[in-house]
Amino acid sequence: MPIKNRIAELADEIALWRHDLHRHPELDYDVHRTAGIVAEKLKEFRCDEIITGIGKTGVVGIITGRVTGDRVIGLRADMDALPIHETSGKPHASLTPGKMHACGHDGHTAMLLGAAKYLAETRNFAGKVAVIFQPAEEGGGGGKAMVDDDLMTRFGIHEVYGMHNLPGMPVGQFGTRPGPIMAAADKFEIRIEGRGAHAAMPHLAIDTVLIGSQLVTMLQSIVSRNVDPLESAVLSVTTFHAGDAFNVLPQKASLRGTVRTFNPAIQDHVEQRMREMISSFAALHGASIHLDYVRGYPVTRNHERETTFAIDSARRTAGEDRVNQGIAPMMGAEDFSYMLDERPGCFIFIGNGASAGLHHPDYDFNDAAIPHGVSYWTDLVETRLAR
Repeated sequence: MPIKNRIAELADEIALWRHDLHRHPELDYDVHRTAGIVAEKLKEFRCDEIITGIGKTGVVGIITGRVTGDRVIGLRADMDALPIHETSGKPHASLTPGKMHACGHDGHTAMLLGAAKYLAETRNFAGKVAVIFQPAEEGGGGGKAMVDDDLMTRFGIHEVYGMHNLPGMPVGQFGTRPGPIMAAADKFEIRIEGRGAHAAMPHLAIDTVLIGSQLVTMLQSIVSRNVDPLESAVLSVTTFHAGDAFNVLPQKASLRGTVRTFNPAIQDHVEQRMREMISSFAALHGASIHLDYVRGYPVTRNHERETTFAIDSARRTAGEDRVNQGIAPMMGAEDFSYMLDERPGCFIFIGNGASAGLHHPDYDFNDAAIPHGVSYWTDLVETRLAR
């Protein structure tokens, strides 16, 4: 289906909004400039309500259709950037060293603003739309903060939908699936205390480097030898810190990493096996070893009925053969999961073309995806809230 004329007309303007957001990235909950721009534009579009400060720095705009209706659907975009130094060389590259929109949240925000402008102009639906602009997706739990701030009940939201770009998927294509689509993400820190000694006298030490090295190797056996091979799990040790000198066996060492799972029973099992393994290593080596295990974002789980609606809208937007309705689940995590735990809905991916990968310093959101994303949002609203 061709892009609606009005959306095609808006595409260049939306891209300029996106470029401005890209030049001025903000992290975590500190998205005051971005949230201010969002609120100002929603006011300019004549949204019926504009509420700021939801979940600390989130923004919600309410648009009422031409026909009275009792249904409210939520559309969510994330606003925060990442602590990465940009190397894309684009004219609109980040002006703030060490910060960049390396995950496309600038594009997500711009597309939802474009949809808000179109929907506020046309209002060709019955009921209300809540456009949700969320801070702190990149590890800060902004989705949970907005839910905890009464997002769903305050605005009477019945269904909620999210969208994320996907490098490698062609522009104009979409992908989603019912059920789990992104993993639960936990993090851990293992603190080892042994006995320091001169490196020339290892027999006097309880060697924390040796213990940590063995732990890194053995932790991998939890997934390979303790998890059903038909289940999915990832355990990655990502940092190892010990010592400061070439001739000292350090007293302390620490490991940090992440665990990704789809099944809560597997999540519990991995944590239990980590604790058992660490206890055994402490007894074996005579060291003190402590595990801090923190549960993070839950599984992002799409609801079947709402995923069917989303797929139908994507097909009308992109064409029958340009929607993958059985995309493979991903081990990345997404705090839209907190919203899907509260209300039925769907998280969908939109193609970003042959760009650098997410969280890469060369990454940039593809402006060519903008009219496709805006068209999807508007079709979803006009279909789910048909007059």
